[in-house]
Amino acid sequence: MITVGIRGAITVEKNTKECIFASTKELVSEIMKQNNLKEQDIASIIFTATPDLDAAFPAAAVREMGLNEAALLDAVEMNVKSSMPRVIRVLMHVNVKEGFKPKHIYLKEAVKLRSDMFCKK
Repeated sequence: MITVGIRGAITVEKNTKECIFASTKELVSEIMKQNNLKEQDIASIIFTATPDLDAAFPAAAVREMGLNEAALLDAVEMNVKSSMPRVIRVLMHVNVKEGFKPKHIYLKEAVKLRSDMFCKK
């Protein structure tokens, strides 16, 4: 087994607990689905949120999903001028078999954060 990092991000419609929880659950669920992960594969998840998202902790949404074994951490994203607003980012550390190819997941407007992955040149 090896430990691999999987990245992802999603934009949140509004700064409410409901929107933050819904977006976080959507992102984590999609990362797990696209990478064929089970709860026991996840060692830890680091969440960052832009400073304009302060109504709830993304990690609390994951606990509500029933993911209780992984270590979770919330942090505030750097407040860089002209950066995209209302974004939750994820770095998920997973234990997988050698040769695993991670699928990084960017949803909604967050696809613009990784034009190298999603935009045709």
